[in-house]
Amino acid sequence: MSFETVRQLALELPGIEEGTSYGTPAFKVRGKLVARLREDGETLVVKIDFSDRDLLMQADPDTFFVTDHYVGYPMMLVRLSSVRREQLRILLEDAWRGEAPKRLVSAHDAES
Repeated sequence: MSFETVRQLALELPGIEEGTSYGTPAFKVRGKLVARLREDGETLVVKIDFSDRDLLMQADPDTFFVTDHYVGYPMMLVRLSSVRREQLRILLEDAWRGEAPKRLVSAHDAES
């Protein structure tokens, strides 16, 4: 999985803006972080609920993990080399849903 694929998937979501966070490429909705490329260029940082994060990390620890820095934050690290496209699409959409205004989410759902 390349970062270009991440970019394509993220930009399909309404209101997503491309920018930077901590000096790396990032995707935000209304200024709120959805995902960003980690400094290593091979890992994506994605916003996620703690319960979902725990389940994914248990199911596939080679793809989904956290470092000590992220333990207390609702974020998860995703190895781009092993994540499947559909998994990533769902992660990005879930992160977007958690940060996007309800009106934007409702409009998106009505179109789907």
